[in-house]
This record gives sequence, structure tokens and C-alpha cells, in this order.
Amino acid sequence: MNPQDRLIVALDVAEPSQAFELTSQLAGVATWVKVGSVLFSLAGRKLVRDLVDDGWNVFLDLKLHDVPHQVSMTVDALGDLGVKLATLHTSGGPRMMEAAAKSAASASKEGLKLLGVTVLTSMDEDELRSVGVARTPAETVALRARLAQQSGLDGVVSSALEARAIRDIVGPEFEIVTPGIRPQGVQSHDQKRVATPRQAFEAGASRIVVGRAITQADDPAAAAASILANLQ
Repeated sequence: MNPQDRLIVALDVAEPSQAFELTSQLAGVATWVKVGSVLFSLAGRKLVRDLVDDGWNVFLDLKLHDVPHQVSMTVDALGDLGVKLATLHTSGGPRMMEAAAKSAASASKEGLKLLGVTVLTSMDEDELRSVGVARTPAETVALRARLAQQSGLDGVVSSALEARAIRDIVGPEFEIVTPGIRPQGVQSHDQKRVATPRQAFEAGASRIVVGRAITQADDPAAAAASILANLQ
């Protein structure tokens, strides 16, 4: 994989204008951006379409979680946007994931890959137990990654701490996208299961998602270039 394709910049900003200001600064350095639920709620389909038309590879991170029919119809609705990656929660179960995968496989959505969110990187073992999950984060991630692959998804979203175990389960072709990435010396903020870019790739990640370490830097392009240089 081209090193540029291994870095996804999270456009976790409060205004659409800020997103386009960032992409103008990052043009020529990064090629992938993530649009999350906040930005999508503010600017919706038009923003995603504008990013795609500007040549960006878009990871649409809406973390879909609903009954199978609703998730399937949502994937259908996203199909003509030109996004390359989209997310749903693996906790929705095999039938939901299978319905989404079937929808994504239709010809109108060629190139769309679906990723299953295993356990949010903001959650630790105590938080999992508080919502009735008795397994450790590592055990839960392994179980859900296996289910995601069996259900026809193209990959999973997981912290780098579980990436090596997932890779052993799913093999070399399955995507493992890791958020919670913090370059050395950068604060972890609200994330609890974090890693550096190099640690993530050494553990088996396909791509990393980096937000504030780039978007809040004095020079976002330089910050992104520094991360990419360390991936060579």
C-alpha cells in the first residue's frame, strides 16, 4: 500500500469551513480524510460529495447501528457519494453486518468498503463491564473481528493494542484501521487505548486515523508529513 494511503486525517472540526481550510493545507501531503458524525450532521451529503469531487478519499465514520433493514437502506443511501470506507458497529450482530455487506456489494457502490467498529478506543474494561460485557477489551475485539469477517465486512476498526491478535485471526488481506493514534509526546485526551503510528503498523494495522495531532498543529501539513516520513 502506498504510504499516503495508510494515513487518514480525521476532520473532527466544528464547522465545514474549517474542514475545507484543513484540506487546502493538506493537499499534496495527505490523500485520505475522515468525516465523522458531527461534521456530517452539520453539512451532510454535500460536504462529502465536495470532498470526493476535490479528489479526496473519504472515510465516512457514522458507526451505523440499527436493525438490519435500516442499516442496509442507509448503506444504499450512501452508495452514490463515492466514499471509500464506511463504518458500522459490530455489536449490531451478524444479521445486521450481513445485510450491510450485501448492500455494499451491489454494483452502484463499487469501491465502498465496510468496516466494523469493534470496541471504541475510549472504552476500557471497566466501561465494558458497565454495559454488561463481561469479556476484556481484547477478548471482545477478537470475537467481534471474527464475526465481522464471517459476515462479509471488509475490515474492522480497532485500537492498535488489539491489532496483532486480530491480524492473526483474519489474515493479511482484511483491513484493520486504527484510531487512537498519538505521535510520541502528544496528549491522549479522551482516548484510553492509544498507540504511536509505528506501534500501530508493527502490530498489523492497515491504516491509521490521526486527528488532533494534525488538525490542531501549528502546521497541519508538516505534522502529516512528519507522520508519513516515519512510515517509510
